[in-house]
Amino acid sequence: MNITLRQLKVFESVARHLSFTRAAEELYLTQPAVSMQIKQLEQHVGLPLFEQIGKRIFLTEAGEEVRRYAQRIATELRELGDGIEALRGLNRGRLRLTVASTANYFATHLLAAFIRRQPGITFQLEVTNREGVLRRIQDNEIDLAIMGQPPGGLDVAAETFMPNPLVVIAAPDHPLIDEPAVPAERLQDELFVLREKGSGTRNALERFLEERGLKLRGGLEMSSNEAIKQSVQAGLGLGMVSIHTVALELELGRLRLLNVDGFPLERNWYLVHRTGKRLSPAAETFRQFILEEANEHWPTPEPDSCNSH
Repeated sequence: MNITLRQLKVFESVARHLSFTRAAEELYLTQPAVSMQIKQLEQHVGLPLFEQIGKRIFLTEAGEEVRRYAQRIATELRELGDGIEALRGLNRGRLRLTVASTANYFATHLLAAFIRRQPGITFQLEVTNREGVLRRIQDNEIDLAIMGQPPGGLDVAAETFMPNPLVVIAAPDHPLIDEPAVPAERLQDELFVLREKGSGTRNALERFLEERGLKLRGGLEMSSNEAIKQSVQAGLGLGMVSIHTVALELELGRLRLLNVDGFPLERNWYLVHRTGKRLSPAAETFRQFILEEANEHWPTPEPDSCNSH
């Protein structure tokens, strides 16, 4: 088959977005140009790669097969470029980083510190929920991921680099604020504001309660940590978040920590990539920076000192 790399690149973008329009925007092409490349690729393959149902497009079985090879070829080409750069000793490269939304509160600061030291390195940063991070790791679309709990079902290398204490937050006027020790059983009587099912913090809270034979009364589901903080501050319920996400609100007295028995839940932040993945020079340099210096650039707040307001 006389397939070109350009056709595969265009196809991979359309397959990833399931949108000709978004692929055109990403590749700085017109939509007719994208459609033409896909049509030519389908002619070479001899089978349709996409099917349209209503206003949405989906990959056909042949499309799924081509997508796997297109991603593999794209990865090999990136590694070739990185290897050549390393041989030439160039202080440049591109870092593809995905972080869980909770980690974005400090990840951008760490990335800024890294770029100041390595100005020749450019980066692509995606902030998404846990499901999105897992999908990027599984599809090998990124160099590194920052997340709170490594995936159990994927073959990954996960390295801890910073503590991630999970704390229970409440509005400043909540009746339990001044309790010196709130029994874990008391949480059953409270309404919680939670992230979506499958999120790292929600999983941790559910495990904590399950281990003690406890259950949540119910909860409001929010799609972001900012929504949780605003809801808790308004008095809609309690929340459980990483202490890294509420440092400012605690300092200003807009939120308070509850002294719940068993909290904070001691967790860690992890730097994750696929096992056996050959990291580019840029990615390896960033990895070393995070593992060695993250705590210096973003110290973890002490829960005992956060309730001084």
